[in-house]
Amino acid sequence: MKQYVDLHMHSKYARACSPQLDLPNIEKYARIKGLTVVGTGDISHPKWNEEIRKELIEDGTGILKSKTGFNFVLQGEISLMYSQGGKGRKIHYVYLVPDLDTLKQVNSALIKKGRLDYDGRPIFGMSSIEFVDMMIDISKDIEIIAAHCWTPWFGLFGSMSGFNSVEECFGERAKYIHALETGLSSDPMMNWRISSLDKYSLVSFSDSHSYWPWRMGREATIMDIKLTYKELINAIRTKKGLVGTIEVDPNFGKYHFTGHRNCNVSLDPNSSKKFKDICPSCGRKMTVGVLQRVEELADRPEGTILKDAVPFYSLIPLSELISVVLRKSVSSKEVWQVFYALVNGKTEIEVLLETPYEELRSRSNEKLAESIIKNREGKIKIKPGYDGVYGIPIIDEAEEQEYVKETEKIISKYKQKQKGLQEFIS
Repeated sequence: MKQYVDLHMHSKYARACSPQLDLPNIEKYARIKGLTVVGTGDISHPKWNEEIRKELIEDGTGILKSKTGFNFVLQGEISLMYSQGGKGRKIHYVYLVPDLDTLKQVNSALIKKGRLDYDGRPIFGMSSIEFVDMMIDISKDIEIIAAHCWTPWFGLFGSMSGFNSVEECFGERAKYIHALETGLSSDPMMNWRISSLDKYSLVSFSDSHSYWPWRMGREATIMDIKLTYKELINAIRTKKGLVGTIEVDPNFGKYHFTGHRNCNVSLDPNSSKKFKDICPSCGRKMTVGVLQRVEELADRPEGTILKDAVPFYSLIPLSELISVVLRKSVSSKEVWQVFYALVNGKTEIEVLLETPYEELRSRSNEKLAESIIKNREGKIKIKPGYDGVYGIPIIDEAEEQEYVKETEKIISKYKQKQKGLQEFIS
């Protein structure tokens, strides 16, 4: 049976997360989105742990059920900060746990390393290798996934503190790592350019800090499995049963391009390299984006498609699309009205992937219906995100031309500075 799975969530106990991010709200909007399995998020936080044990029921499958029968998997995220190879490292991992008894053992082990009660995503000073050893000693059914593996600040391959390979990070423990979460700023095709990643399952989850449908499920993994924890983990470890992922266009992610948000500077890898990663406006170092980092590690050309690769769908969330078309805030009353008219009797995933044009038009209007079809076909261009700024979908041709002019203006300004410097030196 086809499952739409989002296994990277948070709770109201995690920093920078909605105070209304509880299990009933997660379930309500997961159903609207079309998700069938969701991670609980934050399983090591004591208060959230209590709510999970109170509200969810174990039935022996490893998939916990809400009182109305919705499916949850025990899931957390951990932040590790340590030194390795003469460099400070800050790496995030998603971890999945098969049952509440095992979770009790996990939390008993973690509490010996530090506090669990101050944040849903706890921080520890142990290394990635130590974390793997700790989890494997408890249960080989615990799954560890490199979270948003390309994100500059906390990704396994991130430009700020990451590694150049899984093996460099884990050494001989690399055999226990089976999957990489591609994150919002990369997609499978970008990862296909690096041959050393071929053996890993590429999964996509939302890392949602709220329950809103433009956050939760914006990235998800599609599995054709019998719904048990054992089969879900087997799909992640072997790729058998992985039938697709839902991605946002990587340009939409907050770290796709290299840039400096304080100066509104956003640059592609070629331009950034010419500037030596220095902001052409203020002269400070820019945040090196995911696209540039992939270019640094790639050993295959752009556009490489692997044989038997798991397919993926590149989609902008429906609320974001409506927001752009209406030129209204994504959380505005007007956007919600159109959103609910479109998903009436359907899920958002069905609207984005399956609903015919004529039905879309009858439920909304011609421009929005056309935009949904373009979204489905990957024809909507996006002004790339950079340095913590989300990308912006471009619906009108005039907006696209304005973006091109802005970029050309930045590059021209930098070249003038360089020319003046050279003349001064001469």
